[in-house]
Amino acid sequence: MWKLPATAIAAAVRAGELSALEVVDGHLARIAEVNPHANAVTQLLADRARAAARDLDRRRAAGEALGPLAGVPFTVKECTRIEGVPTTFGTPRFRGLTAPADAVPVARLRAAGAVPIGHSNMPTLVLAGMHTRSELYGDTRNPWDPTRTPGGTSGGDAVAVATGMAALGLGNDSGGSVRIPAAFCGVAALKPTTGRFAADQRALGPDDPGPASQLLVTDGPLARTVADLRLAYETLAGPDPRDPRAVPAPLYGDPLDGPLTVAVVADPGGHGVHPTVRRVVEAAAEALHEAGYDVREVPDVPRLDEALDAYHRLAVTEFAPTWPAVRQLLGEGGDRYIELTMRSAPPADAAGLIALMGTWMNIRRSWTEFLDRYPLLLGPVFTEPPVEPGLESRDQAGRDRVASAMRLCSVTSFVGVPAVAVPTGPAEDGLPTGVQLVGRPFREDLCLAAAQHLEDRLGTLTPIDPRP
Repeated sequence: MWKLPATAIAAAVRAGELSALEVVDGHLARIAEVNPHANAVTQLLADRARAAARDLDRRRAAGEALGPLAGVPFTVKECTRIEGVPTTFGTPRFRGLTAPADAVPVARLRAAGAVPIGHSNMPTLVLAGMHTRSELYGDTRNPWDPTRTPGGTSGGDAVAVATGMAALGLGNDSGGSVRIPAAFCGVAALKPTTGRFAADQRALGPDDPGPASQLLVTDGPLARTVADLRLAYETLAGPDPRDPRAVPAPLYGDPLDGPLTVAVVADPGGHGVHPTVRRVVEAAAEALHEAGYDVREVPDVPRLDEALDAYHRLAVTEFAPTWPAVRQLLGEGGDRYIELTMRSAPPADAAGLIALMGTWMNIRRSWTEFLDRYPLLLGPVFTEPPVEPGLESRDQAGRDRVASAMRLCSVTSFVGVPAVAVPTGPAEDGLPTGVQLVGRPFREDLCLAAAQHLEDRLGTLTPIDPRP
């Protein structure tokens, strides 16, 4: 049962062909088998998941229509609230931080019939690096090769989905945090347009965070198929009174005239790209061409280096005032990634922050103009194959190498546009590969449609058993 995609699970539960309890028990058995090796699921919610499944089965037996995600087990990143469960952020200091209510996306998935089955691992406080290792729960292992990182910061969700411990994962992304682990683990992921999914980032108290946390961070689903990703997208989208930023934009926009034009950039900024990654982008471009898209290689994306500098400086400026206290929560070595980032992009003063906000808007305008000409952009998720765990925290060279490799993820988060990461088959060394499709604001539908064409031609890679 754990091999089934979310769409098949939900259809079978709604039709009475499977009970929700059977589905949950099947996934709990898979977690018992796999999680000791993968260490992706942190707080297992077995009793709660079984109770939710029994309630779904009771409602179906009574003739009640169930939701579009009926019985689908999903994991939730350790920084996203589940009612009655600690939101630990991976640090021992927050072990008792019990959530009084579900976060907005958790509530939406639950209302659609999905069943939260456990929290999932992430880097401590989402700040300790790209590799998924938390002070409280330890390292999550890439199921394809434990000597490679599963990526992050939503690495626990990617591994859980890739190995069949859950059909969906709920992560978040402020610079690649669902897309990178998706690419490293062979699954798909969606980073929506800023404002597409309602959220509430007041995880640690009544006060809202600063502009970087408000506008860079978006919740995003991970799944094994694009159809599952689409179903999660339809469930999570839409406004909510708790989020004044959320926009009631249509889920599906008007069709565009003629063949859809796709810009292809294999080496954003010209900083170098691994030959394997370049070949993968080229193969994806050919597959889209065969599907009828007007595929054009273009020189570059707009203002990449300027955007990356502003992105990093804006983020470190926001948390610099609290950094002396926050670093104490990260554990031994957990502060190295941020320390190294601050050396490359020091915090701005008040005048510098005002200038950064203007630069932010100006770069967003440049991207809007670019995407007006090219409705889709095809490029790498990470310009290298999966790297070793903790490279970004080892030294300045390692941090800079990782920051460079994830540059297209960072800049697309900075400008707030949607992107879908989709698998593109195994590389010669057996590791998974993937690309991302970036679209106009609020045109996730175009990204998902193109990703479906790639999946139709290149197939899926998971679920898999973890490799020793």
